[in-house]
This record gives sequence, structure tokens and C-alpha cells, in this order.
Amino acid sequence: MKKFAFLFLVVLSTTITFGQSDKIKVQETVTKSKIEGHIYFLADDLLKGRETGTPENKIAASYLANTLRSYGVKPNPKTGDYYQEVTLQKIAPPKDVIISINGSTIKDYAVLDVAVTDFSKGAVYLGYGLEQDYKGKSVDGKLVIVKAGSADAKDARAAFGLRDLKRELAKQNGAVGVLELLDAQEQMWGFIEHNFNAPSLDIVKEESKKSNMPYVWILDKGSNIANSLSTNKPVAASLTMSDSQKEIVKSQNVIGIVEGTDPTLKNEYIIYSGHYDHVGIGTPDETGDVIYNGARDNAVGTTTVLSMAENLAKYPTKRSALFILFTGEEKGLLGSSFYVENPVLPLEQMVYCFNSDNGGYNDTSLATIIGLPRTTAAQHIKDAASAFGLTAIDDPAPEQGLFDRSDNVNFAAKGIPAPTFSLGFTAFNGDVTKYYHRPGDEANTLDYDYLFKFFSAYVLAGRNIGNDPVTPTWTAGDKYEAAGKALYKN
Repeated sequence: MKKFAFLFLVVLSTTITFGQSDKIKVQETVTKSKIEGHIYFLADDLLKGRETGTPENKIAASYLANTLRSYGVKPNPKTGDYYQEVTLQKIAPPKDVIISINGSTIKDYAVLDVAVTDFSKGAVYLGYGLEQDYKGKSVDGKLVIVKAGSADAKDARAAFGLRDLKRELAKQNGAVGVLELLDAQEQMWGFIEHNFNAPSLDIVKEESKKSNMPYVWILDKGSNIANSLSTNKPVAASLTMSDSQKEIVKSQNVIGIVEGTDPTLKNEYIIYSGHYDHVGIGTPDETGDVIYNGARDNAVGTTTVLSMAENLAKYPTKRSALFILFTGEEKGLLGSSFYVENPVLPLEQMVYCFNSDNGGYNDTSLATIIGLPRTTAAQHIKDAASAFGLTAIDDPAPEQGLFDRSDNVNFAAKGIPAPTFSLGFTAFNGDVTKYYHRPGDEANTLDYDYLFKFFSAYVLAGRNIGNDPVTPTWTAGDKYEAAGKALYKN
């Protein structure tokens, strides 16, 4: 009986030791001081907001590459260094835009679609400019003026989502351009101006053969302009617009690899990803600060991936790891879009993409995982969060469409299970929107005791997934399950 009791204690002790070993390995590499060091550098004013295509963005990339090198992470197998060059096209907005409505010159506007125009033959006001609004109206050869969004959703996000439909309806009915009236708060309008009236970037591709049509948002505070117009009366309106200017810009994804330890599972890779760019310099806040430092978005996510890389370089998991730090996320997920079409290793070997992206947090007891229940690795993530005193929850703000707004979605579309690990929030408001794409998102405003737990949970979750003998998949019935079966041929 004593012998049995002794053996039982040995087995129990061994089980506990193995169960704790991954947590101990996390604790050996993740420290608050390292976290602070990375974030304070990446969010420093020196880097001027890390806008894609700028010298400061390249400084950030160099810092990340050399950090991976210092950990002993292997470089991009295709280049022998830690970079993947991403060739982009910089498109400067038209220099000359003159808009007049009923004798008033419009000063606050944002050009969504550029087309050389010199038009002064009037406009037709169409309410929201949806299909029913065209009935009985002749807009052939005219500008159309419409209200943003629809009767059910009038905010900027809804308006942007309806842009393609409204443009197509205008074209079908023979209009020459669209002026859309948007009632937006000052912060939102500042964000819109920064994104559409500043130079934009895109992946170099063949010129579109479809005809262009000018599409302009006009700031209409309190809907004053819209309220002055009638669908039954013609509008005196004109639009002059010059062409945009284009140039080639080079940027870079940062890439590294750690090989797995299992002779079979090492052929499967977990991608650990996050974007390191931010939005650069923009509209000043109430203090006059113009640098959008991007500590939360996404120096935190970038540092999460660095923490994973340091840990796995010292203690590899059974599966291999591919680390990708993307450029151009803020310009339209450009770095990840480029990567999935130009992978450095076959996509079918990538069995999971554990992305990390952030807007902010308002609950330090949580880790919010966008798409948590959508993959079979959900329990691993929940267990890891719990091990460090956090609770992992799914997206509490599905109306924001966050799953489709970060780099993970480009991998999901290819079939790779791809949630996003984010700071804890219970709603996309308050302390989230206070810092999201704002100059105040600086390193000294973060709670580093919370971040220590958050980073530790991410690293442990990655270890759990990387060591599980069962390959993670999409949850049955998920939107991307079919793409996954096609990619992995199962």
C-alpha cells in the first residue's frame, strides 16, 4: 500500500511539473521591463507615428529585425535577412478641388474617388441616393447629391459600406459624380480627413479598366446643407478636380522563423503576427500634439509577437513558428495582403495564425479575442489567460466588424484559422475610443502590470497551441471552414 501511495505521488508530481513547465518557461522570458522597453521605443515621438513608407517606419522595421536577430530567430528563408520587401504605390490627392453648392463654396471635404473633372451643369438631390431614390428622377449628365448612409444607419462606417452601391447606382443612371453629405463629429471628421485627404498607399497592380467617377464626402454639420435641399428642385452645383499624383514607395514586412522540435509536427507552422505601422502625423489634439504614437495600436501587438519570438527561440514548441510583423495595416491591410499572395513558405503548412492587434482597453481583468469561438484552439487560449489571472472573452462589439479589420482576415480568407488577441474591452467606447487613432496613445498612458499578464497569456496560449498533438481547425460551420478544407485538402 505504501509502495502504491509512493508511485501515485510520483505520478502526480510529474503531472503537475509538466503541467506547470510551459507557464514557468513563459515566466522566464516575459518581463515588464522588456515590455516597457519595446513599447517606449516604438511609440517614441522620434518615430513620428511609424507611418508606412516613411523613414521612421523603416527605423521601426530595423529595430524589429535586429531584435529577432538578437533572440536567435532565423531570418526569412527566401531572402536570408529579416525583411520581405513590399512595393507600394503612393497616391497623392488632387491638388485642385473646388466644390460649390447653391453659390456656397465647400471648404470641408474628403475625396474618396478621384477623377479629372470640370463640371458646372448643376446637380440633383436624391435623399440617400439608394435605388428607390432614383425613381422618376433624371440625373443623366448631372452631379448627384446624397445624404450619407441610409435611413437606418447614417454614421461614417455605414456610409463607407454603402459607397460602392451608391457609386454604381449613380453610374447606371448616367450621373457624372457623387457628392455625399456626412454629418460627423469633429474627431471622426479629423480621422476621415487624415485618411482621404492625405497621400494614400496601395499595392502596385494593373490599372483598373473601369471608368472612374469623382466621389466626395462633404462635412454637413447638423445636416444643414441636406435640410436646405429638395428632391423636387434642381441644385446649382459645380465640381472641379485635378488628377492625383503617383509614385513608387518601398516598405517591408519583418519575418523570422523558429523550427519546431517534433520530427513530424515541425512541418506545421503557427504564425504569430501583428502590424508595426501606425497613422503618422495628423490633426492636432487639444494640446497641440500632432504625432499619433500608436502605443496601443499597435506597439502593444508588435511587442506581443516579439515576446513570443524570444520565448520560442529559447524554448521551441513541437510546431514551428513563423513571425510576421506587417507594414501597411493602417493603409488597408497592405502588408498582409501582399504576404498571402507572396508567402515565404507554403500556406498549406500554416495551420494557425495568432494575430495581435489593438485599439485600447477598458477592462484589465480581460483579454478580448476577436474570433475566440471560431477555432478549436479556444480552450488553449482561455486556459492561458486564466493561468495569469485574466478571463478570455469573445468580441463584445460585433457591430464594429473587427474580425475583418485586421491582418488576420487575409489569412482567414485563405482558409487559415486566424483569431486576433486584443487588450480587454467590453465595448468599443470610453477608454478605447479615447486613444484609438489619437495623439494621446502614448507609452506612458499604459498599465504595464496589466500588460505583463496580457503578454504572458499570449505566449502561453501560443505554447499550448504549438505543442498540442491535434492540429487546430475552424469550428464546424464557420464562414471560412470551406476555405480551410480547400487549403488543407481535407
